[in-house]
Amino acid sequence: MRIYDSAKKIKLLFEPINKGEALIYVCGPTVYDDAHLGHARSALAFDLLRRVLTHLGYKVTFVKNFTDIDDKIIKKMNESGKSLDDITSFYTKRYKDDMRAIGVQDADIEPKATQSLKTIIDFTQNLLNKGYAYVTSSGVYFDTSKDDKYLSISHRHVDENDMRSRVEEDEEKRDIKDFALWKFAKKNDVSYPAPFGDGRPGWHIECSAMIKEHLADKNGEYQIDIHGGGADLLFPHHENEAAQTRKESSQEIAKYWMHNGFVTINGEKMSKSLGNSFFLKDILRIYDGEIVRFYLLSTHYRANINFNETDLLQSKKRLDKIYRLKQRIEGITPKECAKEFKKEFLDAFKDDLNISVALSVIDTMIAKSNEVLDKNSKDDTLKKVLAGNLRFINEILGIGGKDVKKYFQLGISENDKTRVEELIANRTAAKQQRDFIQADAIRDELTKMGIMLMDSIEGTKWEKILD
Repeated sequence: MRIYDSAKKIKLLFEPINKGEALIYVCGPTVYDDAHLGHARSALAFDLLRRVLTHLGYKVTFVKNFTDIDDKIIKKMNESGKSLDDITSFYTKRYKDDMRAIGVQDADIEPKATQSLKTIIDFTQNLLNKGYAYVTSSGVYFDTSKDDKYLSISHRHVDENDMRSRVEEDEEKRDIKDFALWKFAKKNDVSYPAPFGDGRPGWHIECSAMIKEHLADKNGEYQIDIHGGGADLLFPHHENEAAQTRKESSQEIAKYWMHNGFVTINGEKMSKSLGNSFFLKDILRIYDGEIVRFYLLSTHYRANINFNETDLLQSKKRLDKIYRLKQRIEGITPKECAKEFKKEFLDAFKDDLNISVALSVIDTMIAKSNEVLDKNSKDDTLKKVLAGNLRFINEILGIGGKDVKKYFQLGISENDKTRVEELIANRTAAKQQRDFIQADAIRDELTKMGIMLMDSIEGTKWEKILD
């Protein structure tokens, strides 16, 4: 498999540190508010990577952290009167619920900053002992001048104005680029005891410490295979992680760096009910998680997405085709998927998760399958293979696993569903009484509700049309 390394800015052959294994660490959310589309995009990108590597035969260990001590969390505590645990537990659960709604699998390890304090404190002390950190009246800072590889991850030219816009300055800092490893306690702050002064961790150190705590080998070395996150984390977060780890351990934190693109909102193409909300919960209120998942996955993970409902609904039409094929082979027990399809599908992902090629492989498979089924709809052997193909797609992309009937009825409330069933029953009765004017009037009413009817010898079936 080849992946694009964000630091080297080229595609590289994935050669893990330990053959057959893949250690992945992805920066998770700061849990002070609901998950937004950026969280979803990152979670989906690395959920896909994890699934692909697993199917390629790697033993994957996947870690995603939760930042549960931060300025924004403390601000919310002071404003709401709630405890740190009340706020972070609430939003951690909300985040995980939202991620599960879009099919993101839980990480193998999900550490929290407040649960990693001993490692963070020891890590900071090690940097102080080695002369790579220093103490001011406000905290402990990493000395970037001691790292000649600083900025080698982001390749960024940093000017003073840029840095001042990012952090609250301490006049005792030796260099504008130096960053806090530990912040000493202030009024209305959260504080923990430490030998160099009571306080709390800086943001960057928690990830380095968590990687050391949870992914170090028996020799205490803790370089991982892949470190991932959103493109906005490349600088300063990942740059600072790399620097402090380099000096604490004398090795790079990760062999490969992967970053997903941004998500923006085009309010002109969003509905009045959704507005220009960036929160995932608001989108899931209107669209099923699988539809959102497929839409966000349909753009290559490194590209930026301008989220809008026009494109989302267009993406759903492509997802519909998968379910239409599933509808044609409903009730068939899957067997092993076609070897040629499996190879082409996985080969696409082996090229830096090339989703465009992967989806074209699906499109071709569906088109050819429908052609064959049109000629011989009773070929159960073929249907079993096709069912295997669809199962494999679901294993990799996390789509196509719903009951067909439920999928095509997504987007309608239980109350409206009851009303639809009543109207269909009334229409059937009207037709039996040859009251075709009434039957047509009921069809028109259902059409206005976005309901499409399909009459067959088995009765009337219906689907919800999203537009």
